[in-house]
Order: sequence, then structure tokens, then C-alpha cells
Amino acid sequence: MSRSVLITGGNRGIGLATARVFAAQGDKVAVTYRSGEPPEGLFGVRCDVTDPAAVKAAVEEVRIQHGPVEVLVSNAGITRDQLLVAMEDEDFRAVMETNFLGAVNVAKEVTTDMVKARWGRMIFMSSMSGMAGAPGQTNYAASKAAMIGFARSLAREVGRRRITVNVVSPGLIETDMVKDVTDARRDFVLGQTALGRAGTAEEVAAVVRFLASDEAAYVTAGVIPVTGGAGVGH
Repeated sequence: MSRSVLITGGNRGIGLATARVFAAQGDKVAVTYRSGEPPEGLFGVRCDVTDPAAVKAAVEEVRIQHGPVEVLVSNAGITRDQLLVAMEDEDFRAVMETNFLGAVNVAKEVTTDMVKARWGRMIFMSSMSGMAGAPGQTNYAASKAAMIGFARSLAREVGRRRITVNVVSPGLIETDMVKDVTDARRDFVLGQTALGRAGTAEEVAAVVRFLASDEAAYVTAGVIPVTGGAGVGH
């Protein structure tokens, strides 16, 4: 059965790969984007997830086009890496507001419809950095770690309504977001993986698709690593 799927930050990278996976299986997919143009062939809604009013308007537009959101993939995120002692206050706040508070804004907006329907799937995109930490990413790691506590708490709030809430925690994935990673940092991360390679956006999307499926009905409050074995034990 076709479902109404909303993917924030769905115009590139993991978000776009995930959108295409859901569209390929016949779901009604909407993606949010803050700049640029929406992906070809997908219904796009311009939205700044840090603005609750913009999120409310975007979710209403999706509701009109596709019906109430049944599957949320909260993927919108930014990086502004710098050692803490040199980091501008604005860069710390911007990352927290986009990555964490943006996810909160969208989740809050779709929860009511899911509760009414007594069914829903929410998947939040965290990061290995949120579990293990990373130099130069105190802001990013903090935002991704906060997402885990938020998702697990929300899972307890809505579980009786047959709504599952899970977190996917990617490692080094070949996307635009990691193109500026230094060779030294890349080699270090790859050296920590069991598989010895970076992952692909499609491999992350496959995990998201499973978590949104009926087969994953008993999986909630989980943090699923897609790291090639990096960060084992965290």
C-alpha cells in the first residue's frame, strides 16, 4: 500500500538516495530542501527546518498533496567543523538548531496525525560521531547525540499507538558532506572499520527502508549503526 513519506534534506546525499528507494516501491514521497532546486521526479517543499512556522506550512502542503505523513525520515543536517576553542558561537548554535532542533520541529508536527492514525514510522539520521565523538565536531556530535535521547524518549511516548521511532547512525558515507574530510581523517576512520571501506548512501537507505516497513514493527528506540564495523562497542 502506498504511504505518505516525508524526508527532510532529501535533495542530496543520503536523503535523496532514501527518497528514491521509497519512490521506487510506490510510496508518495515528499522531500524538503532549504536551497537549490528539488530533485527531478520528486515532490519538493522548500523548508527551513529551524523555523517552526515553515515546518508547519511544509507539513500541511504534504498533507494536501499526499495525505498525512505516515513515514518521517528526519535527515536535514549541516556541518561547521572547527576545534571548540576556535569555533564561533554562531556555528555551534546553527548546527544544533538545524540538526537537532530541526528534527524536533518536524517530529512534533507529524506526531499528531500519526497518533490519530494509530500507526507511523519515524527514522532519525544520527551519526557515528554522536556515539564516539570526533575532533573538530563538538557541535555536530552534540547535535547527533541529542537526537538519540530524543528519539528514544519519543518512542516511549508514542509506542502504544503503533508508532515506532528509530535512529540510524551512519559512519563514513560517500556524500558531498564528507568531501572536505582530510585524507588523514579519512584514513583514520577507514582504519577503524571492519570492512575497510566507506559506505554508500544507498546502503544507508536500505536500512531506513527496513525500519519503515511492516517487518520492523517490533523495532523501536533502536540505534542502528551503518558504519562498516567502525565504532564497535560505542
